[in-house]
Amino acid sequence: MAEQKPPRYKAYDHPAGGWGAAGATAKALLQQSVITKGSRALLAMNQPGGFKCPSCAFPDADHTKKLEFCENGAKALAWEATRLRITREFFEQHTVTELMAQSDYWLEMQGRLTEPMRYDAASDRYVPCDWDAAFALIGRHLQALDSPHQAEFYTSGRTPNEAAFLYSIFVREFGTNNFPDCSNMCHEPTSRGLPPAIGVGKGTIVLDDFKHAEAIFVIGQNTGTNSPRMMSNLVEARKRGVPIVAVNPMPERALIRFAEPQDVVQMATFGSTAISSEFVHVRIGGDLALIKGMMKAIFEREAQGEEVLDTAFLDAHTVGLQAVREDALAQDWDEIVRVSGLKEEQIRRCAEIYIRSRATIICYGMGLTQHQQGSRLLQQVVNLLLLRGNFGKPGAGIGPIRGHSNVQGDRTVGIDEKPSQHYLDRVREVFGFEPPRGHGHHVVESIEAMMAGTAKVFIGMGGNFIHAVPDTERAYAAMRKLELTVGIATKLNRGHLVHGRDALILPVVARSEWIRTPAGEQFVTIEDAMSNVTASRGVLEPVSAQVLPEVEIVCRMAMAALPASKVDWAAYMHDYAPIRDRIAAVYPEIYAGFAERIENPKGFHLDIPPRRRVWPTPNGKANFLLLPGLEVNDPVDDPAMLRLATVRSHDQYNTTVYSYNDRYRGVYNDRMVLFMNVEDRLARGLQKEAQIGLETISGDGVRRRVDGLTVLDYPMPRGAIAGYYPELNPLLPLDYYDRISGTPAAKSIPVRVVAL
Repeated sequence: MAEQKPPRYKAYDHPAGGWGAAGATAKALLQQSVITKGSRALLAMNQPGGFKCPSCAFPDADHTKKLEFCENGAKALAWEATRLRITREFFEQHTVTELMAQSDYWLEMQGRLTEPMRYDAASDRYVPCDWDAAFALIGRHLQALDSPHQAEFYTSGRTPNEAAFLYSIFVREFGTNNFPDCSNMCHEPTSRGLPPAIGVGKGTIVLDDFKHAEAIFVIGQNTGTNSPRMMSNLVEARKRGVPIVAVNPMPERALIRFAEPQDVVQMATFGSTAISSEFVHVRIGGDLALIKGMMKAIFEREAQGEEVLDTAFLDAHTVGLQAVREDALAQDWDEIVRVSGLKEEQIRRCAEIYIRSRATIICYGMGLTQHQQGSRLLQQVVNLLLLRGNFGKPGAGIGPIRGHSNVQGDRTVGIDEKPSQHYLDRVREVFGFEPPRGHGHHVVESIEAMMAGTAKVFIGMGGNFIHAVPDTERAYAAMRKLELTVGIATKLNRGHLVHGRDALILPVVARSEWIRTPAGEQFVTIEDAMSNVTASRGVLEPVSAQVLPEVEIVCRMAMAALPASKVDWAAYMHDYAPIRDRIAAVYPEIYAGFAERIENPKGFHLDIPPRRRVWPTPNGKANFLLLPGLEVNDPVDDPAMLRLATVRSHDQYNTTVYSYNDRYRGVYNDRMVLFMNVEDRLARGLQKEAQIGLETISGDGVRRRVDGLTVLDYPMPRGAIAGYYPELNPLLPLDYYDRISGTPAAKSIPVRVVAL
């Protein structure tokens, strides 16, 4: 095992960002031995002619800054530009069983994968495998299936549009819509919950709206860690005097005070900007009660004769207001206070901020989406915005702050287990085959199929599927039933060690590396969280001559699996321009003129009809939608129950752990910690920094427990606790998810403390 330093816990009293972020960036580059190389690449990241950040999906600014990156973007770059390498000698020295004993951090710290590898059961090792043999193995397994629905095709948000589009065409010609996707585990409620309300499953704001907003609400989103470049927009808004309301069970450092690392004066004077004008310390799952409380306060004032609603907008553009009004007014203030964990006067104060604003943005993250009613909860956010006409005007709208770069783009170009009939018709017309019409599997359904033995093949286009999904032990067992697992990746991760009877690791060109083919240098395209599409051109030499771009891997898998294909895969393998022509042909409404529009160094914006107050819903209106009551999760009848939210550390992006530190929360050299309100700790008779276990409260007969957690006093609301993902994923039942979107309810797991 790799040596780890002793744990240390010390409160972090400095602003987020600032010198701490600058130091962490330098340390990351030094750790990966890429100070010169990485610094050069950082100058090209998120710049015209350069490559898109491999970390979060927040949009680029107006390119007036020479440095358009953040601390976590720099860490992501250092991680993939590392000088460390995994060669065949590494696998000769380590069996898979031995590697399973190592931490996820240690596995990824070994460096970049450099050649394709195949699992050899006799030696319990991965051994070299040339590309032709790898594709032939994939082709044999796929052709041997009794049904195309026995294969699961996973996609990570790092996959660019061109590869994702071809992947969707390949899999549909193969005959299934089984597209479990990383979006299923985070922002799928956005994709499924927003269309019935406003007609699109995306946000409606653009960066320029931050300049015109008169109030900004940030709900359930840790901006400073998960999308740090957004902090610049919040800082500018605060300097204009715009109220920023932060709603979160955890007081996050960046939403309290932030120092911009690129602000020379602020850095020189050790200054900072106070971000939140109002911190709303909501209970886990209390957001619905807050929203309904705000609406109740608004409707009460309307009933008193105040002009607090945008009646002209409501009359022209919406239906369903009366039912929402009656529901909100029927809620009891005592219950609103109990469920939200907030005082009535603070809820009314939030309503007042909202009423006074002529243009309001509401941003949100997984603190809203990862509940059992996540999709319908987002519809209540829409309800609140509709009351004052906060769509289709500058400075207003809804802003899902999506995580992984291009996770939204993948969905736009076809990675969707529930495709529309219109899209499938277009695929048939453009490519000449009849695609499958039935719904496929999302992530949870794919694991259920593996458990049942009806899934035989898993192909993962990036990501670390096995450590992103719920119910870790059951998921391990399910994956090991498979006949073939394929991991297309830049780094070694747990997903390559929990594998099927046959297994392949296929190394891929990284986002920061150039793609040079027989047709010349190629670029790919990325869609950010605000529907902007831009070109991405790597600037670094690929890690090895044996790594391939995602597009070529997809094409060669298709050729191996579909020898009689109606698609000319060879025409797309090296020249990406025809791929973009096909994207435009399948999606003429939004991608017409793709080839010409992408020549603009700043890219282009995909049309979002609600920005024009056009609603592509069946009735052509924006719909107020009802969610009765105040709860977003099933009640649990257990007085010892605590609601657990799994969270990321500051030195982490998705399942990638950059270090064992979480400096903003004061945790060093440890990830097995549990953040708890001191009164909850004392009520359970626990000493400070006690070692405890957690056990899931569920009725399915499965025992789920994680031991060895250190309890840390933290300003959590009573009844709420938090710990790190993926370490606490074993506590999240597979069946505990939002039925509309399939998204696991990772922000509200019912657990109890157990003694060791």
